[in-house]
Amino acid sequence: MYTVAALYHFTPFADVAALQDPLRDACEAGGVVGTLLLAPEGINGTIAGPRAGIDAALAHIRALPGCSDLEWKESTAAERPFKKLKVRLKREIVTMGQPHVDPRASVGHYVTPADWNDLISQPDVAVIDTRNDYEVAIGTFEGAVDPETKSFGEFPAWWEANKARFHNKRIAMFCTGGIRCEKSTNYLLGEGVEEVFHLKGGILKYLEEVPETDSKWDGSCFVFDRRVSVEHGLREGPHVLCHACRRPLDPADTQRPEYEAGVQCHQCVDDYSEADRVRFRERQRQLEQAKS
Repeated sequence: MYTVAALYHFTPFADVAALQDPLRDACEAGGVVGTLLLAPEGINGTIAGPRAGIDAALAHIRALPGCSDLEWKESTAAERPFKKLKVRLKREIVTMGQPHVDPRASVGHYVTPADWNDLISQPDVAVIDTRNDYEVAIGTFEGAVDPETKSFGEFPAWWEANKARFHNKRIAMFCTGGIRCEKSTNYLLGEGVEEVFHLKGGILKYLEEVPETDSKWDGSCFVFDRRVSVEHGLREGPHVLCHACRRPLDPADTQRPEYEAGVQCHQCVDDYSEADRVRFRERQRQLEQAKS
């Protein structure tokens, strides 16, 4: 069993490049895999490994400048959820493309999972899902607005085009683990929205803490590892990934005539040439051979 830790923390790193190799070494020493992003604004990522390795990696991260109060969310995976370890340097730990946005200055009001249902049930509250369209497609909160964005960087333009819809509304926002809401709530505050809230710990914390019988969540939550999705109690969901377009598929989707494992699904069957599919089939053949 693998321990999976999802984390982010906004803090200024003066020399982010100097942090990369020691962080990679600390993870590798403990058999930890996954992806960690370092940027001048902080750290973000998901890692997996044995309990002792995760503990050592988290201790190293908490010792980084400004990270002593790091929070993270844990779950488990029956199989290794990442192929390898990546520690990368980025301009932003989650890309919004808005240089003036700074979650360290101000964010929306945090709402605990225990209080979230009551908030989003209020008639003057508009609930906005800040995730990408393929994530929303497999699960979201009842009544949530789907901006239908393909990347988080599209959110500011969507808001500008749709903000009139939310006049005199309180705004409640959510995402997988909370990091996108840190930036999006700061952005809305900068746009003059007076009351902005977001789900503390994101969907993952909600699914961990709120009983399924009391839940306003419908479906599964997409995660960026080999598990593809999780459900209440953070148990692994039923989805697989189309390795052509990287979209999640439920079991019924894999029974459709368009589906070919590793090659195409009904969502991308018209997006690739026959030459692409030949290449995908060879990649799939090599993957299956390596697995066997």
